[in-house]
Amino acid sequence: MFEMFRNAMGFGNDIDYNALKEEGAIVLDVRSPMEFNGGHYEKALNIPLEQLEQKVNQLKDKNKPILTCCVSGARSGTAKRILESKGFTRVYNGGNWNSLGQKMKSA
Repeated sequence: MFEMFRNAMGFGNDIDYNALKEEGAIVLDVRSPMEFNGGHYEKALNIPLEQLEQKVNQLKDKNKPILTCCVSGARSGTAKRILESKGFTRVYNGGNWNSLGQKMKSA
């Protein structure tokens, strides 16, 4: 049951943060501007989830790795599915922005 939930949220396979960081992955924070301004991964791009479909053109390269993040992983999972439906091929749900920041620093 837990594995099914993980896969549905986009947490399926382990993510190689080191490799993605070396490739220049985009960290896409889909929280609100107020949440983002309260703290965020230093190199993150903020596009709130409710604006993602209208602003998807800001993410020009559909083959560049993208790590989505939010507070819990729920909105970032939805963002992952939206981006994949728009043809983005390498989208990963990074989950919580703060823990993603720690994973990226250690990668």
